[in-house]
Amino acid sequence: MAEPVLPPTAQQLATVYDALYTARAGSPIVKQLYAAAMGDVYPAEVGASSSCDWPLLGTMVANLRLRPGARLVDVGCGTGGAGLWLARALSVSVTGIDVSAVAVQMAAGRLEEFGLPADRAEFRRGSLADTGLPARYADGLICVDAIGFERDRQRTLEEIRRVLKPGARAVLTSGRSRAKPVLPPWPEQAKAADLILDAEDERPHEPAMWERLYRLWIEHEAELRAQVGHAQADSMLTEARTRGPALGERTSLTVTLRRPES
Repeated sequence: MAEPVLPPTAQQLATVYDALYTARAGSPIVKQLYAAAMGDVYPAEVGASSSCDWPLLGTMVANLRLRPGARLVDVGCGTGGAGLWLARALSVSVTGIDVSAVAVQMAAGRLEEFGLPADRAEFRRGSLADTGLPARYADGLICVDAIGFERDRQRTLEEIRRVLKPGARAVLTSGRSRAKPVLPPWPEQAKAADLILDAEDERPHEPAMWERLYRLWIEHEAELRAQVGHAQADSMLTEARTRGPALGERTSLTVTLRRPES
């Protein structure tokens, strides 16, 4: 499979994330602060820079319903932790897709860490709206904290449908403002993409986790600047100060979509 050429907007996003993953690669403080914010629901082995916690992993296991030997796709995979964990736990193979070449390289280097042979995992560059994967490729798909960064939600959901085999499921994390929702409710979004909404579960603990994390970033500004550099620290602190105040109006969800059998 040839890797897709990223459109300009995706390439810009790739540049941003290449810098982020490069800066965080040698920074223990970032993982330490995620662990402190999540507490005992932090899956240390996954090491995700996202809201991926033990409850979310459990939901993905339950809702994907994958059989041994199946093919899982992890879009917006980052450094691959969630997909690799699921591949090992469920005896499946995983294909990870991310816009960041740095993240893809880091993910590919973690197979030994999870005890997976080379034929059970591959990581490739692509975007959520253009994965570069064949149609009807995946027995299951996950997307953790990435769908909100795609401008064209409809195209992204249509790509997810295209990649899924008939009857296969996708588990996504999503958020919306209770005060000023930008997108239609999930039943409408699913129907517009010819997908079936299997489940829409609220994660009531997630906004509080982000609130704790943002507070820790601000409290540890000096350490962040020393370890990830001023540019990345500025980006993290700006995120904390702009998104933090809106968390009280945020609803966090795990959404399970299914491609129809026909």
